[in-house]
Amino acid sequence: MQVKDIIRKVKQIEIRTKRKSESALMGQYHSALKGQGMTFSEVRTYQFGDEIRRIDWNKTARFQEPFVKVMEEERELTIMLMVDISASMNYGTAYALKREFVAEICASLGFSASNNNDKVGLILYSDKIHKVIPPKKGRQHVLSIISQILSADYTPSSSNLDGALQFIMNVLKKKSFVFVFSDFEDEFSDKILKIAAQKHAVLALRIFDQKDQQIPDIGYALFRDAETGKQFWVNTSNSRWRYEYAEKQKIKFKTVQETIENASAGFLNIQTGTSYVQPLIRYFQHKK
Repeated sequence: MQVKDIIRKVKQIEIRTKRKSESALMGQYHSALKGQGMTFSEVRTYQFGDEIRRIDWNKTARFQEPFVKVMEEERELTIMLMVDISASMNYGTAYALKREFVAEICASLGFSASNNNDKVGLILYSDKIHKVIPPKKGRQHVLSIISQILSADYTPSSSNLDGALQFIMNVLKKKSFVFVFSDFEDEFSDKILKIAAQKHAVLALRIFDQKDQQIPDIGYALFRDAETGKQFWVNTSNSRWRYEYAEKQKIKFKTVQETIENASAGFLNIQTGTSYVQPLIRYFQHKK
């Protein structure tokens, strides 16, 4: 993608997402997430109605009367956008390429965060970490993030989510909100994801194209694995083969969803070209 095309795409995405990020999405996102980052403020005597889990047991034992910890919300949040740039994300048959759709969703989240005076950062990964943009505030910073997602080199490689999550846990000391964008074609460790979800709030967004799940009848066709480069011929006219392929895809991604949710992370299935605002709002409302 040439520079002028990237600039044009960024402007289109900014215009398209402005209304979404500044209305419906913004309020839901912040009200759902702001209460999750809490810092210690003071200790005071227990009052009727205080939460039991806030009791400071050491001070209670020392003074022989109940004391509770008073917590204060951290008003400033940190949003990290983790984007899979393996080659399968540079694909699309209808509305847009997966990466273009991801850029649009990231723009909505980024502009919402900017309007709430929160920081936004970006990690581009495939088999390794390709680029890291530290969290910062501001609309221009969000535009730079969108540009990086669109202009990244989506080369054939597998997706190493485990390595990306390990990196996040090493560099982000403060509890942050991590949005993982991928088609989840490659395997990952549920143990590492569970540790990451304990340290941060993690939402996995599976971005898929309509043809990822069902292959049309187009006769004999030469298929190429976008991530490995392997090529093979398939008779797509074989209805049995098409049915078995679709069923395997359903089972595979149902397992992916169950694995992610069992690790205490959030999960959303979003097809390119469909509304992503409502699924995000429902998720934030559930989180709240």
